Amino acid sequence: MAATSLPITLEEFRTFHEIDRTLYSLLVNELQRDPTESMQTLALWIWLERTGSNNVIVKILSLPNNLINELANEAATCLKCIEDNRFLLLANTSEIPLTRKLIAKEFSLFFLNKNRDSATSGIRNIITDVCLKALSDIMEKALNRRCSNQTLMESEMSMVSSLDESYLIGRFSQLELGGGMSPRRMMGHDDPRVDRTMFVTFSKGYPIAEWEIREFITTTFGECIECILMQEVKKPQEQALYALIVFVTPGIVECILNDKDKAKFTINRKHMWMRKFVPNS
Repeated sequence: MAATSLPITLEEFRTFHEIDRTLYSLLVNELQRDPTESMQTLALWIWLERTGSNNVIVKILSLPNNLINELANEAATCLKCIEDNRFLLLANTSEIPLTRKLIAKEFSLFFLNKNRDSATSGIRNIITDVCLKALSDIMEKALNRRCSNQTLMESEMSMVSSLDESYLIGRFSQLELGGGMSPRRMMGHDDPRVDRTMFVTFSKGYPIAEWEIREFITTTFGECIECILMQEVKKPQEQALYALIVFVTPGIVECILNDKDKAKFTINRKHMWMRKFVPNS
């Protein structure tokens, strides 16, 4: 008589995948990474483990959080290489040095691209058969938290916009920025810089440095910044929540907004909102 297998409960299934749950929880809770992308990341690591790389999950969990975060960034690069056949033309195998060391065998973005069909199928099956069952409760909590944080961030952005622009105007009035304009006229309605200035806000708890803003905008839109004025903070550990950016031409402002009232960008996984600067009357 053929043996009859007993059905496995969801609790038993999650217990069996406890180590995977631990790593996923670390990604979305401690490192605060995107829950959906993190599920794909974990599926990629499980797929690598199933295709001959021993103890990938255990090895990753033994690393400090900063290296796990870097490995997750490299995993995102690997996923792009698998999903987009053109990505390899823009990528370099040196972009995943930690992953190459972790796998401890011949491995590269070229290998992933060459085996993208089997990788895509394998990762998709792991997401369906393992991740969605084993991680759905953790994912749901993480998504709900991000939704709540997003609502709070938008509320904070509105508050910052209404309360602190006058403070920035006052600081701009102390600067001599091109043209030697008298301080009383600087950043008023008759200041020509108004048309090329944007008011920028950041999410509380996700600090963005001036160099990150400058690097992002320069990389995306070219050398177009005249100056950046960050909110002054009283203590080193405090975070600037807003800034003004003066561009060299009003056309950059229009390009950034793209016919919208405000634009949202992500810099190193941190959000930045930009809109036209409107001086107080």
